[in-house]
Amino acid sequence: MRIAFVIPAHNEELLIGRTVAACAAAGRACEGEGNSFEIIVACDACTDRTGAIAAAGGARVVEIDRRIIAAVRNAGAREALSRGAHLLIFVDADTCPPAASVREAIAHIRAGAIGGGAPVAFDGTVPPYARTLLRIMNRLFRAARLTGGCFLYCTDLGYRAVGGWDESLLVSEEITMAQMLKRHGRFEIVRTPVITSGRKLRTYSGWEVLSLLIRGTFSKKILRDRSQLDLWYAPRRPDPHSAAPAPAHSEPPR
Repeated sequence: MRIAFVIPAHNEELLIGRTVAACAAAGRACEGEGNSFEIIVACDACTDRTGAIAAAGGARVVEIDRRIIAAVRNAGAREALSRGAHLLIFVDADTCPPAASVREAIAHIRAGAIGGGAPVAFDGTVPPYARTLLRIMNRLFRAARLTGGCFLYCTDLGYRAVGGWDESLLVSEEITMAQMLKRHGRFEIVRTPVITSGRKLRTYSGWEVLSLLIRGTFSKKILRDRSQLDLWYAPRRPDPHSAAPAPAHSEPPR
């Protein structure tokens, strides 16, 4: 199985090296038995050293200038498919997938699943409300067979069947992608969490996060309105824990 880790990135020089290294380690751990892997970083309007750092880590870099994460993921996927990928694993630029998560994804695909996702654990320190919310979201997403954008995997045939990521959406595109894939096959959530950055929760107040969730729930228009999506599209706020290393492993949620 040819595996492609597809990483969308905009000005991620602080974290892209860590993410590429984690994907490479997971890929190497899953080599053999006919598996091979590559890492593709879709570098979106980057003005820093993201591309150079990714390339130095062994990634293939694709340049794009869209500032729509769905479009950036699609650009990386097209490159992966053109190079013969059978399994696409979409990983956010601030996320480290353990080898166990990738092994479980491969096992689900070999068992006939079309795709799936993973629960999430945060790096560093985040507010208590965020950890409580995360536990709830992990359980709800597992029950509903949905996933966040940190880690979503699918077969090449599944990706083609749904037409890729919906580029009309600025956020929540991962929910739409999961729902579309579920119409074509089994969508399985692995047990081992991936480790993602808690920087948004460290640099935005609880009220800012909550108000966005409320507005997004009751007004779908904001999902296509960049001016109301500062959490994703405004200039990034400095993260006081930006240098915090990702945990080496994490136990599955109970």
